[in-house]
Amino acid sequence: MKRTIPAIPMRGLSVLPTMVLHFDISRDKSVKAVETAMADDQTIFLVTQQNPDDNNPGLRSLYRIGVTARIRNIAKLPKGIVRVMAEGLQRAELLGLSDYDGCLHAEVEISEEPQPELSDIVKAAMMRSLGELLQRYAQLNQKFGKDMLRQLLEEHSFEQMTMSVCVHLPLYYEQRQTLLEAQNMVERYERLSAILMNEIEIMEIREEIQRKVRERVDKNQKEYVLREQIKIIQEELGEDTLLADVNRYEQTARELCASDEIRDKICREAERLKSLGSSSAESAVLRGYIETLLELPWDKMSQDNQDLKRAWKILEEDHYGLEKVKERVMEFLAVRCLTNGGDSPILCLVGPPGTGKTSIARSIARALEKKYVRISLGGVRDEAEIRGHRRTYVGAMPGRIAAGMRQAGVKNPLMLIDEVDKISSDYKGDTSSALLEVFDSEQNSRFRDHYVELPIDLSQVLFIATANDIQAIPRPLLDRMEVIEISSYTANEKLHIARKHLLKKQIGRHGLNKQQLTVTKSALAAVISGYTKEAGVRQLERRIGEICRKAAREILEDGAESVKVTAGNLEHYLGKKKYTFKKKNEENEVGIVRGLAWTSVGGDTLQVEVNTMPGKGEFLLTGQLGDVMKESARTAVSYVRSVGAKYKIQAEFFAENDIHIHIPEGAVPKDGPSAGITMATAILSAITGIPVRADVAMTGEITLRGRVLAIGGLKEKLLAAKQAGIRTVIVPEENRADIAEISDEITEGMELVYVTAMPQVLETALAE
Repeated sequence: MKRTIPAIPMRGLSVLPTMVLHFDISRDKSVKAVETAMADDQTIFLVTQQNPDDNNPGLRSLYRIGVTARIRNIAKLPKGIVRVMAEGLQRAELLGLSDYDGCLHAEVEISEEPQPELSDIVKAAMMRSLGELLQRYAQLNQKFGKDMLRQLLEEHSFEQMTMSVCVHLPLYYEQRQTLLEAQNMVERYERLSAILMNEIEIMEIREEIQRKVRERVDKNQKEYVLREQIKIIQEELGEDTLLADVNRYEQTARELCASDEIRDKICREAERLKSLGSSSAESAVLRGYIETLLELPWDKMSQDNQDLKRAWKILEEDHYGLEKVKERVMEFLAVRCLTNGGDSPILCLVGPPGTGKTSIARSIARALEKKYVRISLGGVRDEAEIRGHRRTYVGAMPGRIAAGMRQAGVKNPLMLIDEVDKISSDYKGDTSSALLEVFDSEQNSRFRDHYVELPIDLSQVLFIATANDIQAIPRPLLDRMEVIEISSYTANEKLHIARKHLLKKQIGRHGLNKQQLTVTKSALAAVISGYTKEAGVRQLERRIGEICRKAAREILEDGAESVKVTAGNLEHYLGKKKYTFKKKNEENEVGIVRGLAWTSVGGDTLQVEVNTMPGKGEFLLTGQLGDVMKESARTAVSYVRSVGAKYKIQAEFFAENDIHIHIPEGAVPKDGPSAGITMATAILSAITGIPVRADVAMTGEITLRGRVLAIGGLKEKLLAAKQAGIRTVIVPEENRADIAEISDEITEGMELVYVTAMPQVLETALAE
């Protein structure tokens, strides 16, 4: 008989005829199927999914045989869950599946199972065989209740007994589905017997395994008890494991490459550990202390590389430019070769972020074949971080210097002290003062860590410190270091670094190769000029990484064999340009002077604008200027007033007019002693009406009598002037020596005018 009724795909559950069960449903189609069945004759078709994780099963993902069932009760639970109580009626074959009215409707064929004719003797034999299997199964499976077993064995009909066992036996849904798909009761009996025999065999094997495990556990328990007894006996005799550890410590101390003072100290501490006993709370602390002493490299040294040519080759491979740093390292190596050691200097690399200070230290360690240890001091404010904690404190540990020596394993590593300008102080002590003993070559041969309590020789350590701002380093600490300034990279230097190092590094890091990604020289130059504004190359490396990520996506998504990035298609990878350099003004203007400034990301140009207006002699400053620039502005006004007669400025002008000095980009704080001559020139131009040359920029501080003082950051300032297209730059005469150290690449095509006083500045800057 064929029939179309609502259907529910069951997940992980197979239903047999005569089975009464509860199940929960939450899928909308299943809930709708129940509602449709309840509105009709409460009959529904239950069929099992082949894949329980399939949320939208079709005809192919369902078993072919299911069961028609009558819904006895439904209950709605929270979160849209419906609990259904149903009773299996008849076995049915799934012929088709359709989806309409919001639920699944199954076309099924219901037919009576053909029952083979069996004699009463055969049925009795089959029932007795099934009963024996059930009894054996119940003996092995303690969860199978005796009442259930008795009820099943009391069945008088072969068909009833077989079906009852299929329904009540705890089986997996795949096994129940196998029983459901049997064509008749005899086949179902055979499949059920096979399942029972298989389960019995599995449980027998599991019981055998558990028995062996139990025997082994009992044996281990026995051995544990015996060992504890032996341990107690050894403790009574003083021959426990503590004695073995003490002997090991003493043996290691005798073989330690250290002075007699160190070895005697370790042996004394080991004897004290023996007297404490293993039950003492202090024994664990003392063990840690002894092991720390044994792991420190007291007199153990590594052999430094003395091949100058190899060292120079490594430095050249790793870094482009930085000639002063490389020369200083080669000088250090040459002295080491001649003196066979000697005091190691404390170098301090000072420069903007991203200029390669940390990587220089790593390259030096590789060139010298030294062990490399990096210690970051950014934000450290506890003196114990440097000197260690005293052993009387809970959780005491060595300081970072001693821990670094322990990590290196030798007494002559290269130790990088990173971010030395960012240490701070609080009530726990002055961290910078704790570093004085570390960096002082007269004292660090016997550096004392509070935890170690023994002098540690740091004289053979090559210390290299890094800092961004030399002004933030405490003066006593700075006095003990040899400062090497790493200035900003030029655009040409950045281009070489990108082509030689950064591009290759980022291509490899993003899983690409040279054939898959090509970035032209013009594209890299465009990235440097339009997408980065920094002194170093950190942002540049991030932009190259961004290009690599976009290229990797194109290769995988679009199937491109290779990607070529040029200046023409660069915006596709990095978007619109983010930075543009301020170019020089096209015409000479009154009261506007181009100044030069040093920033943390390199140099920049800024315009100083001055205007005069009728008023009461007031003096206005805008543009978020710092105290130093405000003082420079007042000094500039005083100087202009003092030379007013020379430029035919009426004496009453300053009493009847207001002077307003403004530096654009008011949201950006500005300060520094290098804008004095710029403001004085702009003030004089605004008052006299004499235009200032548009192709002139200047930097320098002014005194009250018009002298021009030296300034810093000259390389970065000249770079900014060159990028702005300025041909003439006025610099203080005192900075002439600094110009000699700047490469011709920067100064080429520029006219540098050296001045000592304001008349020279005005003679060059004013377009009379």
